Amino acid sequence: MIEITGLSKAFGRVQAVAGLTLSAGDGQITGLIGPNGAGKSTTFRVAFGLIRPDAGRVAVDGHDMVSDRIEAQRRIGALPDVRGLYPRLTAREHIRYFGNLHGLSGPGLETRIDRLVELLEMEGFADRRARGFSRGQELKVALGRALVHEPANLILDEPTNGLDVVSTRAVRRLLRGMRDAGHCILLSSHLMAEVGVLCDRLAVIDRGRVVASGTPGELRAWTGCDDLEEVFMEALARAGAGGKEPCR
Repeated sequence: MIEITGLSKAFGRVQAVAGLTLSAGDGQITGLIGPNGAGKSTTFRVAFGLIRPDAGRVAVDGHDMVSDRIEAQRRIGALPDVRGLYPRLTAREHIRYFGNLHGLSGPGLETRIDRLVELLEMEGFADRRARGFSRGQELKVALGRALVHEPANLILDEPTNGLDVVSTRAVRRLLRGMRDAGHCILLSSHLMAEVGVLCDRLAVIDRGRVVASGTPGELRAWTGCDDLEEVFMEALARAGAGGKEPCR
């Protein structure tokens, strides 16, 4: 479980996150959606433990990301917005390296790597160096790194951005399977069709705070809109963000 409470983070005069509160439960896929600049990536970077909040708290299975960061990070698989591959390492070496960082080694680790290569359909480039990888190939490697230690919780920033249709469907199957096995998954996406087919709960974020949250059905009922894109725009309109006129 991932709990974010009263989270705030500023960069100089820019208030990126402003008192955001959000809970993502086990056995669920929770989607964080919002316009560009709403604070999604900053929220995720704090939740990953990459930057410290100015105020508030992130807890992963009850472990505070500031005071108990190592234990909290052990319980998270993170896919940040910047993939950060080492150009001289192969896809398989990337995943092995991150497995080593989590204390894994030997035949058990190699079995996990082989399974991820198959699940993410990386057979054609698993032993190639990362220099020259396509965006979709980079994303698959980054996903493999995030999953190698079989974390109970996942935080994924745009997990299918850059993938073709076949690969996107494979990733969605993988995420659904992890949800059904009891994992907590928190993801962001700009694709309303994707959050519609994946997410059990949604949180709409604007100007660093959650302005609407609930199941897709609850948000449709609240806004009076059937289409999730219209639900999203209506939530922004009600938050005073200059969205479109309310649905009738």
